[in-house]
Amino acid sequence: MDLIADRISHRFGALEVLDNVSFTVGPGEVVAIVGPSGCGKSTLLSILGGLLRPSAGAAQLRGAQPADSRNPLTFVFQDFALLPWCTVNENVDFPLLHTGLTDSNRCAIVDDVLHRTGLADFRAMYPKQLSGGMRQRVGIARALAVRPAILLMDEPLSALDSQTRELLMEDFIRLLADGSVGAVYVTHNLEEAVRLADRIVVLSRRPGRVREVVNIPMTRGARSDIGAREKLLALQTELWSLIREQAIDAEREVQHA
Repeated sequence: MDLIADRISHRFGALEVLDNVSFTVGPGEVVAIVGPSGCGKSTLLSILGGLLRPSAGAAQLRGAQPADSRNPLTFVFQDFALLPWCTVNENVDFPLLHTGLTDSNRCAIVDDVLHRTGLADFRAMYPKQLSGGMRQRVGIARALAVRPAILLMDEPLSALDSQTRELLMEDFIRLLADGSVGAVYVTHNLEEAVRLADRIVVLSRRPGRVREVVNIPMTRGARSDIGAREKLLALQTELWSLIREQAIDAEREVQHA
């Protein structure tokens, strides 16, 4: 199943946020969205996920939904968005409650994603008892429970410390390894983008337009090799050179607003 951004434009009143943005996310592909602050990255993700109707253009799904998928698109948010009165098990089970699955089938799915995300021993705990990294794992497990074709990820690691961010990045690489799930990954962190994405869409300063699309010429598995570090750093430098001047202008705009 493909996710298509087809000439998407959006404005909030007189404020033009996005202008004629187009790209496609193929099956199992990870596309990162980067750009200066305020360029419309999160707005674009909301449009892609159907939370917001664009002023012009459209977000479309093309092709058959995977046979075992219960929701073609699923969000992973930066603030975890967990139900505080529910245990880990109940949070992960929540999106399955009205799917018509039997209790035993739901239990099997929850068990599977809890093991895949390293949460099996924490199923009876509540969000307030978990670290930030563990809470984000719960959010990821809940998203995987519906077996989406594409994850829509909005700065999923930005609220975490550097050590936890590194561990979760390794988790993402492992979970995406088999190509069964694609992703749109919005981030300010260029290191995350070059380590996780197959392609990186660089947006301009507001209104966000596609300035460039950067392909990552190596598999995610190969990027963990010591020899790949120099190439990844060069890609980060290339991305920063595309963004730097407009990022400075965007920061000045915020300071003088």
